[in-house]
Order: sequence, then structure tokens, then C-alpha cells
Amino acid sequence: MNGTFVGRVGIPGVGPAVVYVHSGLVYDITSRECPTMRDLLELDDPAAYAKTAKRTLLGPLDEIEASTRESGSGCKLLAPIDLQAVKACGVTFARSTIERVIEERSGGDPNLASRIRQDIVAIVGTSLRDLKAGSADAARVKAALIKEGLWSQYLEVGIGPDAEVFTKAQPMSSVGHMSQCGLHPASHWNNPEPEIVLAIDSLGRVKGAALGNDVNLRDIEGRSALLLGKAKDNNASCAIGPFIRLFDESYSIENVRSAKLDLRVEGIDGFVLTGSSSMSEISRDPLDLVTQAIGRHHQYPDGLVLFLGTLFAPTEDRDEPGQGFTHKPGDRVLISNDALGTLENRMQSTDACPPWEFGTAALMRNLAGRNLI
Repeated sequence: MNGTFVGRVGIPGVGPAVVYVHSGLVYDITSRECPTMRDLLELDDPAAYAKTAKRTLLGPLDEIEASTRESGSGCKLLAPIDLQAVKACGVTFARSTIERVIEERSGGDPNLASRIRQDIVAIVGTSLRDLKAGSADAARVKAALIKEGLWSQYLEVGIGPDAEVFTKAQPMSSVGHMSQCGLHPASHWNNPEPEIVLAIDSLGRVKGAALGNDVNLRDIEGRSALLLGKAKDNNASCAIGPFIRLFDESYSIENVRSAKLDLRVEGIDGFVLTGSSSMSEISRDPLDLVTQAIGRHHQYPDGLVLFLGTLFAPTEDRDEPGQGFTHKPGDRVLISNDALGTLENRMQSTDACPPWEFGTAALMRNLAGRNLI
């Protein structure tokens, strides 16, 4: 695949390395100038640096992928970020806005979701699809929905002037391509959320993009929006990867605006779910979301990554009629985009996934021991 791809790899007996991926090979480009992905993304032109940096070959990408998948003794792919804050935007698509209202109205009970969905769509229809969030037309729709008794906190952030921006996970806690991805066992109604993830430096400049899975516990958030932290920030429940594609002459924010994401879920029970999410249907421009996440009122000295939300909200029944879709342990989730590759993860209970033990302090000690800081 053409483009400038960077990421992180765990090297046995050494530690995490910043890598450049080219022609199916993975190169270590870690240095005192760029010991972390944070430092690479702070450069004015990280793509130019990655292409010309001193490098050491780690091996073919397919061998490192296999070692990661099989928990082998070799190098392993990590999430392609390190010190960045991990933020996410919710209800940025009309269809997902409706699904959030359904979660709220049903109190997180999937048994009620089908009937409530019919009632809401009968009144709203697809009138939200072409609305620009915060516009005069959106204000008129808001007034009409209030009149019908259908206004919701989710509709407020879906079509109102202010986006929902929340903390998805802690720095260093995200998992990468081929890793296990966590589902809290308290949840019995949940789904993957295939999303574009922007890589943003401390000045608010977008430097590239990756794929992400913003795992969604529909029943927990549906009980109360105040449970968003419990629904979102759990062990191994944030997957990003496989790499960051840096902006260069071949890839820019325009490609993000027109991107299509494909999703495939393969259950060990033989169940298969497919779907897609098209960024062309987003209700807010990606750069508007960036300005709402970082600026004079929100500083991130180590930069951030920002999940842009998803159009995907599965309603297909997996087991009982009317129950909709929910994950089962062992589900294989593949999120794909022609320009960004494929992010693959295997779903497991959060307490069955490897515990998060390597944090910021461990990274600093490791880099100091390698004379990189």
C-alpha cells in the first residue's frame, strides 16, 4: 500500500520502538530526536522525517503480525500512539444519533429498542441526515422535536452547536492491531464502532489518521449518560491501528472526509455481521471537531488522537428476535479502509485481556535506560 505509515512495535528485551513501514517491511526509526510517537508528530513534517530517518530493519510486516496474533516471542505490534490523550466524539452521524436516543429511551434494554426505533423513525424519518449541526435548519428541527416530546441530550450534541467530546481512554492504554480487545462483562448489549482516528499535535495540527474501534456498551450508557466513563474507558477497550498514515502529497484531510470504512464481525458461533460507515455523511466537519477538542480552552502538550464517530449502529438480530446485535467472546472484528489498511482484533472480556501494566512512568524509565532521553 502506498503512503507514509508509522507505528509502534514492542521489541523483546528492548521496549517500544517508533517504526516506519514501507514495502511490507518494518523499520525501527527510534532516536533521541524522536524517541516517541509524540515527538515524531510534533515535527513540522513528520512524513519527510520518517522517510529519511536512520533506520534498522526489524523484519517483514507479515511475520510481526503473526507474532502479535499468536503471542509469539518476536516483535509485536502496539497501538501507534503513546503519550497522546485519547479523545472521542459521539453522535456525529444522524443514524447513530437516532440509535443513542433509542438507547436512552429504552434505558439500555434491548427488548424495548425495536419498538422505540419504529416510533422515533415514524416521526423523525431521515430528516436529520442532511442537517448541518448548529445551523438554522437544525434549530428548527430541534423545535419540532421538542414539540413532539422527542428531544434528548443526544439530539442536543447531534445537531446542536456543541459536539460531544469525551475521554475515551488514558494515554498508553490503547491496544493495537492483532491484540485482544476488551468487553466489560457487565454489558449484555454492545457493538464495535469503526471510526477514523485523527493524530493531532500540541498545536492542533492534524498530522495523519488511523483506524479505531471505540467499543460501545449500549446498555450501560443507555441506563444513564453519566455512565459514559464506565461504558467507554475499560481495559483494552480502545483499539487503534494498524498504523498512522501521515499526511503527505498522497493523503490529506480530504481523503478523511470521503473515507468509507468497512466492518466485518466473525463469531466463533458462525455468525457474521457486515456493515460500513461513510465519512461523507458526518454531520460535522472533522476539522470543526478538532477545533472543539483542542484550542485556547483545551491544551494537550503531548498532542491527542480524536475518534470522529461512526455511522454504524447494528440492529440485526444475532440470537433472539428483537434483541439486535451484541458481541460474544471470541468475535473477530475487522475494520478496513482502502487507504488505511485493516485493524483486526479479537474480542474478550476485559478481565481476560492482558492487564495494562506499561504506562507513562514505565516508558520514561525504559527510554532513559536506552539513553534516548
